[in-house]
Amino acid sequence: MSYAPGPSAALPQLRGLPMVTDGGLETTLVFLEGHDLPHFAAFTLLDTPAGIETLHRYFESYVDIARRHGTGIVLETPTWRANPDWGAALGYDADRLAQANCAAVALLEDVRAANADVSPVVISGCIGPQGDGYSPDTTLGAEAAEAYHAAQIATFADAGVDLVTAITMTYAEEADGIVRAARTAGAPVAISFTVETDGRLPSGQSLEDAIAQVDRDTGGPDYYMVNCAHPMHFEHVLDAGAPWLARILGLRANASTKSHAELDEATDLDDGDPAELASAHRRLLHTLPHLTVLGGCCGTDTRHVDAIAAAWSTA
Repeated sequence: MSYAPGPSAALPQLRGLPMVTDGGLETTLVFLEGHDLPHFAAFTLLDTPAGIETLHRYFESYVDIARRHGTGIVLETPTWRANPDWGAALGYDADRLAQANCAAVALLEDVRAANADVSPVVISGCIGPQGDGYSPDTTLGAEAAEAYHAAQIATFADAGVDLVTAITMTYAEEADGIVRAARTAGAPVAISFTVETDGRLPSGQSLEDAIAQVDRDTGGPDYYMVNCAHPMHFEHVLDAGAPWLARILGLRANASTKSHAELDEATDLDDGDPAELASAHRRLLHTLPHLTVLGGCCGTDTRHVDAIAAAWSTA
């Protein structure tokens, strides 16, 4: 299948420009900074000036990494949990959720304006799963997923994001719905799947088959990513030279080699080894030559992303 470039071909990561992104936002805030984030929802910090300052400082630290390494940066809104189900659990109705999503975009616009020397800076509206990010205990069909995520995506599009990115997708049908909702809203879209230690999605589907399904069902997002898994969990399913690997442009790996089940039970942060994680990324750059977006996920912070960016520049 071929993919004709649309308006989103203007995205720098689609033109081969290297872009870093941030690390594990929620694990950094909870375990390293001591913030209380009910349901792992960082967007609640947008409710107070002190919370906004915390988030601003967090994102500035990653802009500094882009500056040091001469890359662009993708700034992801702190809205992984800002959808109807998780919002309701936190006491947010539809109007308050829309306000939070708009405030998240405004925050990143301020960060971009304050760092005009770093370019390009892409602002991405972050979409999280309707259910749990580790296990699809509840699932949506493609049409239901489209309806479910449409309001958040439309809010992001109206707020002027450059891209929407669905993070930690556990099964293909929800990804289908998100791509359809993004196309309806006129927004470029990326899909990031997570995998278990066997390299398969939590649904049991292979990464290759999930990508093929979403491409077949929707015409495909602008690109795919893999997140919330250590490279050792999925590098063995990446057959060098396979055509489908060209669809993967981004990685946001975990610091820990633990499984999702082990991480779910953990009471302490496993921040792994930044140098080892960077070395694993250096290997993957040869298997995934189209990678243009590199960052981190659970357990990672500026140390990990800085090491990964350094490894990228010397690969």
